[in-house]
Amino acid sequence: MMKKKSIPASKPFLILFLCQIISALDVPLDSKLLEELSQPPTITHQSPKDYIVDPRENIVIQCEAKGKPPPSFSWTRNGTHFDIDKDAQVTMKPNSGTLVINIMNGGKAEAYEGVYQCTARNERGAAISNNIVIRPSRSPLWTKEKLEPHQVREGDSLVLHCRPPVGLPPPIIFWMDNAFQRLPQSERVSQGLNGDLYFSNVQPEDTREDYICYARFNHTQTIQQKQPISVKVFSTKPVTERQPILLTPTGSTSTKVELRGNVLLLECIAAGLPTPVIRWIKEGGELPANRTFFENFKKTLKIIDVSEADSGNYKCIARNTLGSVHHVISVTVKAAPYWITAPRNLVLSPGEDGTLICRANGNPKPSISWLANGVPIAIAPEDPSRKVDGDTIIFSHVQERSSAVYQCNASNEYGYLLANAFVNVLAEPPRILTPANKLYQVIADSPALLDCAYFGSPKPEIEWFKGVKGSILRGNEYVFHDNGTLEIPVAQKDSTGTYTCVARNELGKIQNEVHLEIKDPTMIIKQPEYKVVQRYGQVSFECIIKHDSTLLPTVIWLKDNDELPDDERFLVGKDNLTIMNVTDKDDGTYTCIVNTTLDSVSASAVLTVVAAPPTPAIIYARPNPPFDLELTGQLERSIELSWIPGDENNSPITHFVIEYEDGLHEPGVWHYQTEVPGTQTTVQLKLSPYVNYSFRVVAVNKIGRSQPSEPSEQYLTKSANPDENPANVQGVGSEPDNLVITWESLKGFQSNGPGLQYKVSWRQKDVDDEWTSVIVANVSKYIVSGTPTFVPYEIKVQALNDLGYAPEPSEVIGHSGEDLPMVAPGNVQVHVVNSTLAKVHWDPVPLKTVRGHLQGYKVYYWKVQSLSRRSRRHVEKKILTFRGNKTFGMLPGLEPYSSYKLNVRVVNGKGEGPASPDKVFKTPEGVPSSPSYLKITNPTLDSLTLEWGSPTHPNGVLTSYILKFQPINNTHELGPLVEIRIPANESSLILKNLNYSTRYKFYFNAQTSVGSGSQITEEAVTIMDEAGILHPAVGAGKGYSEILFETSPVMHTVRPTFYKVQPLYPRIRNVTTAAAETYANISWEYEGPDHANFYVEYGVAGSKEDWKKEIVNGSRSFFVLKGLTPGTAYKVRVGAEGLSGFRSSEDVFETGPAMASRQVDIATQGWFIGLMCAVALLILILLIVCFIRRNKGGKYPVKEKEDAHADPEIQPMKEDDGTFGEYSDAEDHKPLKKGSRTPSDRTVKKEDSDDSLVDYGEGVNGQFNEDGSFIGQYSGKKEKEPAEGNESSEAPSPVNAMNSFV
Repeated sequence: MMKKKSIPASKPFLILFLCQIISALDVPLDSKLLEELSQPPTITHQSPKDYIVDPRENIVIQCEAKGKPPPSFSWTRNGTHFDIDKDAQVTMKPNSGTLVINIMNGGKAEAYEGVYQCTARNERGAAISNNIVIRPSRSPLWTKEKLEPHQVREGDSLVLHCRPPVGLPPPIIFWMDNAFQRLPQSERVSQGLNGDLYFSNVQPEDTREDYICYARFNHTQTIQQKQPISVKVFSTKPVTERQPILLTPTGSTSTKVELRGNVLLLECIAAGLPTPVIRWIKEGGELPANRTFFENFKKTLKIIDVSEADSGNYKCIARNTLGSVHHVISVTVKAAPYWITAPRNLVLSPGEDGTLICRANGNPKPSISWLANGVPIAIAPEDPSRKVDGDTIIFSHVQERSSAVYQCNASNEYGYLLANAFVNVLAEPPRILTPANKLYQVIADSPALLDCAYFGSPKPEIEWFKGVKGSILRGNEYVFHDNGTLEIPVAQKDSTGTYTCVARNELGKIQNEVHLEIKDPTMIIKQPEYKVVQRYGQVSFECIIKHDSTLLPTVIWLKDNDELPDDERFLVGKDNLTIMNVTDKDDGTYTCIVNTTLDSVSASAVLTVVAAPPTPAIIYARPNPPFDLELTGQLERSIELSWIPGDENNSPITHFVIEYEDGLHEPGVWHYQTEVPGTQTTVQLKLSPYVNYSFRVVAVNKIGRSQPSEPSEQYLTKSANPDENPANVQGVGSEPDNLVITWESLKGFQSNGPGLQYKVSWRQKDVDDEWTSVIVANVSKYIVSGTPTFVPYEIKVQALNDLGYAPEPSEVIGHSGEDLPMVAPGNVQVHVVNSTLAKVHWDPVPLKTVRGHLQGYKVYYWKVQSLSRRSRRHVEKKILTFRGNKTFGMLPGLEPYSSYKLNVRVVNGKGEGPASPDKVFKTPEGVPSSPSYLKITNPTLDSLTLEWGSPTHPNGVLTSYILKFQPINNTHELGPLVEIRIPANESSLILKNLNYSTRYKFYFNAQTSVGSGSQITEEAVTIMDEAGILHPAVGAGKGYSEILFETSPVMHTVRPTFYKVQPLYPRIRNVTTAAAETYANISWEYEGPDHANFYVEYGVAGSKEDWKKEIVNGSRSFFVLKGLTPGTAYKVRVGAEGLSGFRSSEDVFETGPAMASRQVDIATQGWFIGLMCAVALLILILLIVCFIRRNKGGKYPVKEKEDAHADPEIQPMKEDDGTFGEYSDAEDHKPLKKGSRTPSDRTVKKEDSDDSLVDYGEGVNGQFNEDGSFIGQYSGKKEKEPAEGNESSEAPSPVNAMNSFV
């Protein structure tokens, strides 16, 4: 027998209903169906019953309704028809009943006050709205009144009355002062519900003249202000305390009526001193919980959503230390009508019965009245199927003409309720609303619910069939629901198929097919298990599932029914969850949830974390090799490899490395295939055709790699066309008439099959020519002969085997062989930049004549002769290469005042082309080098002889020599500087009339028309005055010594007044360079303030790049530039920080050419340097010992020799005499004879500076180590003369001794 039952409302497959079930006919919420069915009007939106409008804005009275056909609208005003067509200020919105009254365009809101009602009507009935009372908002001004100041005694009570104007709606009241600040309120001072301000007792601080009451009318957004009230509190001592009295309400009892559902507000405000405290109670009951609130410092009792049960007596008690007072408020809760059962829409078929029920309650009980289509039912057209019985209308054997809209009105003295409910009588053939051919998927052994949503009037009967020609379904295995749904309580695999639903009534018949598929359930075949793991260990939960192949599962892991922590220690794999480095907080329940679109399963396991027991030291080792390798899922281009990991040996496996062997092409050779994380034990591998694969797995942990696993079984893939073509295809000619095509051969497994060959194709580019092809094997090169010289070719190489060709290869461009360039660059021009730098320009050669890849241009240049010496020497050609299509270049390192030649040649990959005609250019004069030597000989009492050699590099025509000299006393103070210009053809000079026994410092340099060259310095001392004649003290003002010099007889007079030398300005001069292969030593002379911070700037000569800057450590006057490029010209200059940024003039030098190796010199050997340091230290100690003995009166061989030759007539001289003689021992009074820092007759160094380096020889024959130490050999050009036998050089002071040693 067939079962029928109702489906619970909570199930998702239920159809929603338009209205409550009253009869057997329901109308589903199907939009298409609702559009086609006739329906009486229904009011969907209307304005509120009591509608207060803003008089400044248009009035909008809303009335919206629906129905089929769409309803028309009409209005009544104050009970009579409102003809909106006759009022130009009133319009009705299209397809709506909403009225718009135009106030903003001349209308007055007061003229439209009244009661409005809307009627919506179509052919099936009429619905009406509530009575809508329209009232404009009012915000009247305060009535004028004369306010007297309040004189109040301290401690008395006070009430400031607000008495706001009556507005619609009532205003909101608040008190403020003149500064628009709210007046503070407390238990003592507060505002009542009526707006008055109550003082339980006044205090002196209450005195003020600006108590102002404000009324805010929200509808009109206006605020009205009462005139300020003045309060003055006067004090009387003592202040009398009083027991409480009630300011409001007055008396001991009062009554209050409130409506059901409203908010009940009860108020008690008391006077007294001290300020009374208010408490509320309900007599005979408790204050309702959750609905009771206290406001205004407990002076107001607030109960929300009151009901009849809240009626009763409420007592407020005001109490202070002197007593109490109370007041009882009797509350009565009345009720406007409210629904018990509101009438519902009724849809009937012809001949059916039905009822409309309208039940309401209230206090007092409301009366019920009925209307039909907006007309009282008593005077409405009669309907034989209708019978009114109090609050119920009974319908019997209705017909289509019985359709109408009925209104139920429930009213009492506190309000009314109005509800519309229609009766719609329909005659409709069956309709099936479920989509055709809908597919249902259900898990096996679960209920299957097949929908057949329908509609018809009368109500159709439903039948189900299985299959197109199946029999009607009956029996206990099926359940037929009233809404047409077929339920199969336990669906099996054989339930799969097509089901047909048939709906029929007396007006017709319709059917619909749906389809049912039964899926295998999702199962967890290996559930996570309870685990106990030690702290800091590793744990893994398995969750292996089985599911229907047509469903896609998703696996989610939870911890304690929440998401997993966001922690990289939690690793979720395909079938497991692994937790690394377990901590105590990982303790808990872990759940694996598997979801598909049809079902969900889950399984849980508990993890317990325990402390690790004391164990011996853990031994970490490489993992054991994996084992049990298995190949599954064999396809042509892929296969799945699985394995079982070996023991981790206390160090977790980080990853597995998969290797393969090609037994067909490279047996015994294992290649890297891929790697996977250590938590993964299966991998899908991509395969190549025609390879006999074997696989093995290596496990890796932090300790290292395991031994490889045993190889898997072999798997031979089928042959196929090659997938790829050779890479790195190139075409380069080795001879001018050939093209060599090369490529990288494919590896064995890349051949994809037997018979690997290559199809080589070529054709000349930009020539309409066919491809020429050859097929070769076992080679990676093919030579095409007989090609034109250096022409482009299109080339491609395609792989093929016995099964066919690889995809079409891409084309590359190559060139046939190069030949030497045919022409030389033309229009070679030279622009001399300065004496050591020139710029050369040339025109590029036509590219066709290059006959190869243009690599650049080479400039050959060489010095022909020096213009100053007219001497030739071995011609050494220099070459500069300029890459690319550059047409100019700089020639650095030229010698000044010389004649040069150059030519230019173009270069391609084959070699150099012909040279351009030699171009001759000359460099201008430069400044000369320093004189080659300076000798000071023949010292006498008042004269010195100077001899010098011309500069090794005059760099032009010498114009003169400049000699500067000045005296130096014992404390290294300098006398005035004297400058003498000497003709260029002189090589010696005698200075006469010098001061006796005086040290002089000489500065000597040569000049050309360009300027002065580097100078050399020397010091010498005149001998002691042996005649015993005392000369005037320097600076005494009794005459001057005369100093004579001669090349021809000339006399020069010097006034030797001494002073401490302070340079007038800082300057850096005589910048000299000594360059090696990759470094250069820079030295200079500095005059200026002490402790200057020097820097060296340098860059490539002729380059526009910024200067590079190096900071000099300390106050040294030399610096080594490192990391220079061999054979490159550089510019250099020296500056000082913080001295207005001054710097020296620029100097240009060129590094030496790159050397295959450097000469190792003895001066660079550690043992030699140590030996020299030891000798120097020994000499220094001996000098100090001699000086100490001399000061003590002792004698040593040199002093004894002086004593033997002393002249008794010569008197000793003291330093404080004002003379410039050397200090001698006070006991011996021996005069200093000839003395000098260096022998006066030897050849001196170029510069004498304690912190500069010595430069020997000519050019850059001397070399410097990269640390700046000098390792060059002494030049053979140094001139030496034997010293005079009877002259000695002794140090009268430690300072001079050190200077002499240096």
